[in-house]
Amino acid sequence: MKIGELARRTGLVASRIRFYEEAGLLVVQRQANGYRDYPEQAVLLLELITGAQRAGFSLEEIRTLLPPDMGQWQHDALITMLQQKVADIEALQLRLAQSRAHLLALIEDIQARPEGIDCAANSRRVLDRVQRGELARPTLAAGDTALLRPDRRRRAGSS
Repeated sequence: MKIGELARRTGLVASRIRFYEEAGLLVVQRQANGYRDYPEQAVLLLELITGAQRAGFSLEEIRTLLPPDMGQWQHDALITMLQQKVADIEALQLRLAQSRAHLLALIEDIQARPEGIDCAANSRRVLDRVQRGELARPTLAAGDTALLRPDRRRRAGSS
């Protein structure tokens, strides 16, 4: 099939399909006139590639993941790679939750401005506390991503 039909069937623009070809993810035959001739399995392959990208896989990871022939999937290698991606996502979620918790603690400290102190003095107070390590740096247990949810905002004065 020609690139226009493949683009229509996959919802991808032709330039994206050519990009995947140049990246070595998609193999295509050329007709005598130089036009690309994509096999039927290119539709499935492109759906796999775009799905893997949405799941957070890099093009290099996808290249490693895809078998040379769609009928030759390596079950154990595939499961291992998918499990590793889940572990990577969980580690990222933990780092994001810790960053979010730290920022919320900083906001809380800034908002807890003592009575009668101006903004510049409050900024110095907060920065001094940060430098001395007095600002709480919450540490979360693995898998504890409750702080990622926007409805879990901490408010000054609440427990």
